[in-house]
Amino acid sequence: MSAPGFLARARQHAAVATSLIALIANLGAPFSAAAQQPTKHSPATTTPIQHVIVIIGENRTFDHVFATYQPASSDSVLNLLSEGVVTSSGTPGANFALASQSSASDATSYQLNPSGNAAYTYLPPVLAGGYTTAPFKNKGQAKKYENGLPKDYYVYLTTGGTGLNHGDVDIRIPNPTTLPSGPFQITSATHPYDAYDNSPVHRFYQMWQQFDCNAATATTSNPSGCKADLFPWVETSIGAGTNGLTQPAGFNDTTTKEGSTAMGFYNMQQGDAPYFKYLADNYAMSDNFHQSVMGGTGANHVMLGTGDAIWFSDGNGNPAQPPHNQLVAAGSANAGIVDEIENPDPQAGTNNWYTEDGYGGGSYGSPSYGGGTYSNCSDPTQPGVTQVTTYLSSLSTPINPNCDSNHFYLLNNYNPGYYGSGASAYADIGNPNETVFTIPPSSLRNIGDELNENGVSWAYYGDQWKTYLANPDGNYVTADNTYCNICNFFQYSTSIMTSASSRANLQDTTALYSAIKHGTLPAVSYVKPDGWLDGHPASSKLNLFEGFVKKIVDDVQANPALWATTAIIVTFDEGGGYYDSGYIQPLDYFGDGTRIPTLAVSPYTSAGHISHAYADHVSILKFIEANWGLGPLTARSRDNFANPVTGSNPYVPLNSPAITDLMDLFDFGPHKK
Repeated sequence: MSAPGFLARARQHAAVATSLIALIANLGAPFSAAAQQPTKHSPATTTPIQHVIVIIGENRTFDHVFATYQPASSDSVLNLLSEGVVTSSGTPGANFALASQSSASDATSYQLNPSGNAAYTYLPPVLAGGYTTAPFKNKGQAKKYENGLPKDYYVYLTTGGTGLNHGDVDIRIPNPTTLPSGPFQITSATHPYDAYDNSPVHRFYQMWQQFDCNAATATTSNPSGCKADLFPWVETSIGAGTNGLTQPAGFNDTTTKEGSTAMGFYNMQQGDAPYFKYLADNYAMSDNFHQSVMGGTGANHVMLGTGDAIWFSDGNGNPAQPPHNQLVAAGSANAGIVDEIENPDPQAGTNNWYTEDGYGGGSYGSPSYGGGTYSNCSDPTQPGVTQVTTYLSSLSTPINPNCDSNHFYLLNNYNPGYYGSGASAYADIGNPNETVFTIPPSSLRNIGDELNENGVSWAYYGDQWKTYLANPDGNYVTADNTYCNICNFFQYSTSIMTSASSRANLQDTTALYSAIKHGTLPAVSYVKPDGWLDGHPASSKLNLFEGFVKKIVDDVQANPALWATTAIIVTFDEGGGYYDSGYIQPLDYFGDGTRIPTLAVSPYTSAGHISHAYADHVSILKFIEANWGLGPLTARSRDNFANPVTGSNPYVPLNSPAITDLMDLFDFGPHKK
């Protein structure tokens, strides 16, 4: 998530059959909660689903996790194995060249499809990252700080250290300096699934560039013309940003400490990601679900909750220009000259070393600097803007950038404008325990506003919320508090955070577990694990996020009446910069981005079903709105887009821009009674 201050159970159809029959009298009519055990909502729904739980992990693409997945049903899947890019043993396949990666040259102005592309003979070296030793010494210590895992998963908080320094050549990977130019299997005898790993770059202009998009290379099967062949080059040429600093002396393929991290994948055929494989085999998933914004955690979480991009304001709902080469937090220890406007043009004499791009340096009691992360994409004179908007307009179906005049949109991660208490964090940027890289309070409408207006109950369950409330300052990251404030899209919102009744819907995951047990779960629940368990590479592991999901699924299934009316959607905030071979559909200036794993766990799914309908984070908004008969959030939000219409290629909408409402993940037929 990289930001300032951060670091199986069988299905229970038999057990719920009686409850289902009692609850479902007429599948063709709206459903009411009257027959349920007591819950916190409930207007009528258009399906039997009266509880939606959205669990959001971190930073994995579909191919990164499901590269070698083979469907348990007769449904097909699009992944590296089915495309012939790799074999079931993880070695290069007959069509390995389809995923070949290249270097490039960009020395003058930012380019989406740089010149001088030359295929790598070997990938740049694979470099290590993550905990050198595991964060906890034993299970007892881990349980002192964590309550979000099944009992047999706590051991994974005590294992998996790399034994290497960040940026070392990762000798756990066989032949890390001579890997062929394409995807490689991460796991081996020397690198087990239960291991910490490096984190690739996942920022806005970097991800656009990694895809190497050009309308001139568009085809019927790939109408975006994106080749996705510059992943390691972007990692090694710019990485996670410059913060306005000059390129270090002796710069080479290891300087950014990323190498070819982006090209790694797990192998389910050899036992990797076993719980996600179980869920895919026994419930439903999408192989065409995408992160909604190019870039990282903050902007994608905002889009998940609003269907839109957030912008810099005066704190009172009016657009304003962010600090641009000017002093902020004057008179405090955080004072410094910052430039919060992105400039991805390369610095003179460099190959792709951006002029101003980054999460921001200093703060927390030292002078602040750098921090470019906003763009006024309505202004073609702004760096990077013309390249993206020209590309969008040149497509066979031109795409509206959806950039309002004089709005500087947040493209990556800044801290939200409110503390959990409702106090303004933006007004506190001079606090030496805080950061100046905080977005002002926002008037952007969100799903909480819509649910409040329509009497639909909701909650956001953030792991370690209680600890965060007690100590919200930016230096709070301790073993007992790795709560993710940039992930909580409600914390950006004035309408939610200045209302005591709405803030009451922001709770700890301990409240989630209690609500599941006692049947008091609200209609709509968003659930975010803390930094230990969210699956983010380097700071977490995928098996820890699997455990977090498993605990919730098991708990819901242990309450048959609740399970009978629940859909659990498991997704990720973004792909984390990992390579993916799937088609991406340009929807506006902000994305879409790579495919991410997304699963639907419910008695109303068919075992092994794989949906190919084009989806992104805003599809979850569309599903909630369709299920409760609600309209789009605003006139410009993405939930206005139509459901996809496809021809011979089920992955590519003919009516672009289009995203599904996810209803095709479910089966509400009479046989499901």
